[in-house]
Amino acid sequence: MGITNKEYFLLFVTSYLLVGLLTPLMRKIALATNAVDSPNAAHKSHKKAVPYLGGVAIIIGIVSISYSTSLISNFTSTTFWLATSVLGPALVLGLIGLWDDINNLSPLPRFIAQSIAGIFTASILIITNNVGNPTGSNIFDALFTVFWVVGICNSINFFDNLDGGAAGTVAISSATLAFLALTGDQYLIAALATVTTGATLGFLVWNKSPAKIYMGDAGALFLGVLLATLTIRLEPNTNTQIGSYLTPVFLLAVPILDTTVAVTSRLRRHISPFQGGQDHLSHRLIRAGLSRKQAAISLWLLSVVYGALAILISKANSIYENYLVLAGTALWVMLFTLFFKQKDS
Repeated sequence: MGITNKEYFLLFVTSYLLVGLLTPLMRKIALATNAVDSPNAAHKSHKKAVPYLGGVAIIIGIVSISYSTSLISNFTSTTFWLATSVLGPALVLGLIGLWDDINNLSPLPRFIAQSIAGIFTASILIITNNVGNPTGSNIFDALFTVFWVVGICNSINFFDNLDGGAAGTVAISSATLAFLALTGDQYLIAALATVTTGATLGFLVWNKSPAKIYMGDAGALFLGVLLATLTIRLEPNTNTQIGSYLTPVFLLAVPILDTTVAVTSRLRRHISPFQGGQDHLSHRLIRAGLSRKQAAISLWLLSVVYGALAILISKANSIYENYLVLAGTALWVMLFTLFFKQKDS
């Protein structure tokens, strides 16, 4: 089932407008119900209480547009269940994230829910033979999928610590993913990634510095599972196995870098990886002299670089593909070293 370029454009515009209109409404609801992020902890960098529930607007936008499209265009039970296999786990995690935003859950329930989402996703992908980069072993495919879903879910959640930082980066990653999926005739992934791009950009209008609303754990966990599932389903158009394996990693290289730096820093200081802190990439950029807006733009540009590398890998021959993989990996290691050497707080 193909989708025309006009239909992709309509998906993008509709999701952008819907979430852009829903977000200020959710802001009013958050203020009325006191669902706000108060600067009451040491790791909080904002000065005034900021409303949550932006993630609810993102969830409603992506889910409603995706299912409405499947009902209107070439609807079949297969299409419905394919969409549900991707959106279902993300929606469940989004609701758990909303509960966390309101009631402040401990890390354990979230980790259990993420693991269940990973196991469900792995089971569906293996049963339907939809693992984008199969290893040849169902056991290894299952273990890697669970690890990827839990890891990316936490990475997006950890990365949501700067006005516009996570929303802009997810939009860039989703747009790149949509392009790669479209050129590879993987229409479900391309359509969902297009909707995600529009939704996160619609939210970014209200979330850019100074943020008027946050996506909260509801949005971060939903987007984390959604991106993890879409990237693990993607079958990259590459000439080498290493290029194929690293394409999803490059698509999410910046959130992965942020989580790796923060977690390694906390382990070095003998504190819990789940404890909040001023040790993320955004905090380190700000301490280096950048403004909050400049820090967000820097992270977006870095995401663009890795998105471009992922696209170039899909177009290059084997020799140049290996050079691009080496360059992307070397850049990531260099950035990790530079950020990790900075003071943690």
